[in-house]
Amino acid sequence: MNFSATYYPPDSDIAEFVGTFWSIENTVDKNNITLIPDAYFELILSKDVNQPFEISLVGLGTTFEDHKEMPATKMFGISFKLIAAEYIFQQPIADIKDAAKALPQGFWNFTETDLQDTELMITKATQTIKQLIPTEIDNRKRQLFHLLYHSKGAITVHELSQKCFWSSRQINRYFNQQFGISLKSYCNFLRFRNSYEQLRDGRFYPELNFADQAHFIREVKKLSGVSPKELSKNENDRFIQFSAKDSQ
Repeated sequence: MNFSATYYPPDSDIAEFVGTFWSIENTVDKNNITLIPDAYFELILSKDVNQPFEISLVGLGTTFEDHKEMPATKMFGISFKLIAAEYIFQQPIADIKDAAKALPQGFWNFTETDLQDTELMITKATQTIKQLIPTEIDNRKRQLFHLLYHSKGAITVHELSQKCFWSSRQINRYFNQQFGISLKSYCNFLRFRNSYEQLRDGRFYPELNFADQAHFIREVKKLSGVSPKELSKNENDRFIQFSAKDSQ
């Protein structure tokens, strides 16, 4: 197999902030893949065949990238829920929407050798994240993100506002400033992300509050570039979503 991806659930102690850990190994240079939008942002360690070891922070992806060439590479990633931007990284990620930025060598004490032992890497990352979790978190934001992920995006902005006791205007301002995207748009991406899971399981009927079959097909094609049936086949492991599995 030229391409392999493995996913690892986070400890319950950090599941509020982390969706999943994952590792990818691609042994063929210039392998064609299609990156489809995810609902998380990523911390990625990578070593390409012709490039030095890199640590990157990757913002929310909002477009699919078709026929992207992936070099022979080994990667380890952490898919973070949005609340981690403010409370773990202590910085907005709006400026890296659909983009990435290099982090300094030695960030969180990560090194190239960590790529050789995934279990040790997960333990190391978990310990660091636990140490970074603050003692105080805004209850409105905690409730907001809990509802978002629990509902898998199938919830209205009005309902979120009512349940969090936080105005829709203030929530949207927070989302645009922190993440570079509106709350409604994020719900759509989160719902699509979970629809991709159902498609991989062979379920082609609309779930998660899609109006009907036609609406479901339109949304999948809009965010992945292909029909639900083609996406579900994923021939030659073409379609990549970094956090393909996560904790709920």
